[in-house]
Amino acid sequence: MTSLPMSRFKVLDLTRARAGPTAVRQLADMGAQVIKIEDPGESDSRSVTAGERHGFDFQNLHRNKDSLTLNLKKPEGHEVFMKLVAEADVVIENYRPGVKDRLGINYEDCKAVNPRIVYGSISGFGQSGPYRDRPGVDQIAQGMGGLMSVTGLPGQGPVRVGIPIADLSAGMYLAIGVLTALLEREISGEGQWVHTSLLEAQLAMLDFQVPRWTMAGEVPPQAGNNHPTSVPTGVFETSDGHINIAASGGTMYERMSNCLGAPELLTDERFKDNKARQQHREELNEAIATYTRHNTSAHWVAAMNEAGVPCGPIYSIDQACADEQVQHLGFVVPVEHPQIGSIDIARHATNLSRTPHQMRNATPEQGEHTDTILADLGYSAEQIADLHAKRVV
Repeated sequence: MTSLPMSRFKVLDLTRARAGPTAVRQLADMGAQVIKIEDPGESDSRSVTAGERHGFDFQNLHRNKDSLTLNLKKPEGHEVFMKLVAEADVVIENYRPGVKDRLGINYEDCKAVNPRIVYGSISGFGQSGPYRDRPGVDQIAQGMGGLMSVTGLPGQGPVRVGIPIADLSAGMYLAIGVLTALLEREISGEGQWVHTSLLEAQLAMLDFQVPRWTMAGEVPPQAGNNHPTSVPTGVFETSDGHINIAASGGTMYERMSNCLGAPELLTDERFKDNKARQQHREELNEAIATYTRHNTSAHWVAAMNEAGVPCGPIYSIDQACADEQVQHLGFVVPVEHPQIGSIDIARHATNLSRTPHQMRNATPEQGEHTDTILADLGYSAEQIADLHAKRVV
């Protein structure tokens, strides 16, 4: 069997909530040896943000890991952690910035033990600055990052996106940063501190909307289901539901008009070019809808794609998972959990032809691998029993 692409790397996972675990999950799915470090004093059945340990959210976030319970506030626990750091490649945490300093496990502390360590951090607003110590959660970052101001129907007021996009994007950006640092380490031989925040990630995810302000001087408004700049791109009613059509640009617009059987859309002065179509977006959308309403979503999806016009259905989650292309891609994969049986989880989204990701293990029970990990560090059975007795692990 071909080895997994990151199997030679050991990652110490100090994360909780969602952003940090999202970063670690990218590495775990690609084969990194991940040790999830959990406080033995915390409940083993429930996470504040990810729900029950055996529930869908927690199981999805923490697969492909081992679990070690460790009280980092106790000297013996700190000693165990530093022994792990000495032989690890990566540490990832998402405490508030000051917590790792108080625990004596910040980057400089870890670097002193292992100069090759790559140390990844996610915070709410950054590792320095006036908001450094504020608690950060996804929705706060969505609001402060400007996303809620451009989401929703015009005049509706701010709207939260339906997924924790600031958490998820911060996790993805940190994973990219960690991988970059590991690549750079191959040249320099040294690790480094990699950090991002929910706020930075959210601003970065706004992509063209930020330079739309910084370069063009435009404050982007809410555009609802319409694309902010490409016309026509949006949601159109059919006889049995709604579809998305993206037909901006001269060629696509012509194809769409011919597919609809609407030659007047090509001759109407209001719609003669992209600039005109932007000025008369609402009239154009309604003109298109007068045609799409007379047939089914399936009809138009097939017809538009046959004509070379991007068009797709608008699914509920169950419909999305049942779609034939999603089924073909094998995006939902089974994993066997020793207590709750076979469960279906969404796989990693990238595909490597020679060393693909792998769903190896379900989320571990709290502390499931504690004794094995300690033994691998050189602790005797008597020493391990003593650490349990002292509630260090």
